Amino acid sequence: MKKYTNTGSKDTRSGFGAGMTELGQKNENVVALCADLIGSLKFDDFKKNHPERFFQIGIAEANMIGIAAGLTIGGKIPFTGTFANFSTGRVYDQIRQSVAYSDKNVKICASHAGLTLGEDGATHQILEDIGLMKMLPGMTVINTCDYNQTKAATLALADHHGPAYLRFGRPVVPNFTPADEPFVIGKAILLNEGTDVTIVATGHLVWEALIAAEALEAKGISAEVINIHTIKPLDAEAILKSVVKTKCIVTAEEHNILGGLGESVSGVLALNNPTPQEFVAVQDSFGESGTPEQLMEKYKLNNQAIVAAVERVIKRK
Repeated sequence: MKKYTNTGSKDTRSGFGAGMTELGQKNENVVALCADLIGSLKFDDFKKNHPERFFQIGIAEANMIGIAAGLTIGGKIPFTGTFANFSTGRVYDQIRQSVAYSDKNVKICASHAGLTLGEDGATHQILEDIGLMKMLPGMTVINTCDYNQTKAATLALADHHGPAYLRFGRPVVPNFTPADEPFVIGKAILLNEGTDVTIVATGHLVWEALIAAEALEAKGISAEVINIHTIKPLDAEAILKSVVKTKCIVTAEEHNILGGLGESVSGVLALNNPTPQEFVAVQDSFGESGTPEQLMEKYKLNNQAIVAAVERVIKRK
């Protein structure tokens, strides 16, 4: 089993900030818009180094999306930044009409996604944003797993033409993907080969899936682990190739069971190769206030939950 090592835990939002800093130096068409959360989105360096390309919109997220759409007409590549709740739910109409329907080259970048937002509670912990965004025609949806991958995805989006949603988080998490690993939109990454079960995970659950795979190995279960960083377009080929071998699958995500990665995977399986599947996800509920660790345990979004799901799905083969 290939071992992945935590090279030093970091927050994924800092990976976004590092990516924006590099883009600011490399691409003069990249502009940044923020809704009064410069520090939280790690826009500080971009603002300092490129003040003429940074726009502080204030607490006016709908206006931010409209301005970003307009900037694309002049050839700019706008990256908008605020919390995931305000990046999607609050401004869905503006995204649908001005960005997706109009096919504008806007990059909607969302921090503080999911339960790991923590103590701010259910009103800020959006768990339906992946579903909202993947339903929009032409919208690319990316959910990264660590600092390095978030930075790489940010850089890749500047070269990708079309509307895109980049989702990342607040807490410090293991940084384990190689810093020089290419980020290819729509291409899953095989982290561990296995023969008994496929585990496809996204975001913060990727590291938990790797821990689960080690625990399963100790039980004599060989788990194939796939990092699905792009929810849309989904790498159906990688998923189908794996389940032909393992004949069962577990999906793991920090999102509502409705509308997320699991649903997308089940659609691929239903159309191509019906396969037993278990879901590690929030079971159609809102979150609550607590530390990220407390919430991930309570809502069963950790490596123990993945192990339990694997044991259930193997019995259904």
